[in-house]
Amino acid sequence: MRVQLMTAMAVILGVLTIAPAAMAQGAGPTAAKLFASSADVKAMIAKARAERKPDQPNFTQPIVSLAPYNANLEYRVAGLNAPASTHDKDAELFYVIEGSGTVVTGGTLQSERRTNADNSSGTGIEGGASRKIGPGDVVLVPEKTPHWFTQIDGTLVLMSLHLPK
Repeated sequence: MRVQLMTAMAVILGVLTIAPAAMAQGAGPTAAKLFASSADVKAMIAKARAERKPDQPNFTQPIVSLAPYNANLEYRVAGLNAPASTHDKDAELFYVIEGSGTVVTGGTLQSERRTNADNSSGTGIEGGASRKIGPGDVVLVPEKTPHWFTQIDGTLVLMSLHLPK
């Protein structure tokens, strides 16, 4: 697990190296958090286990951030699929920290509804590609591509990073 967490942090820090240029182009300053230790991430997982409400399919917490980038810890549980979603302006990178499940990408959102100006959600996906994922796997979802986590085995803990274009 330590190697996996180190890999996740390397991915995050690699992406964050381009943030100063983005900030120079108009992204406003925010409080940066540039490091989270393996112990910090383990504590976040424990917090998610303790604080997630029984009907809450996805408990999310920030790991590191440097505007406009935020890497989040997502704690998902079996039996409570979060809605499928699409992001119009952001690609999204996922790194599996622990657990396993299925990710569905592509296809068409079912019962689509606009959650805000840049994002939509739906009850599922029709016609997408399903892939079993587990610890150490990395998934990159292009902008405007439906994605959905389903068939979670116990819990699925992810690092997610939105990548604005």
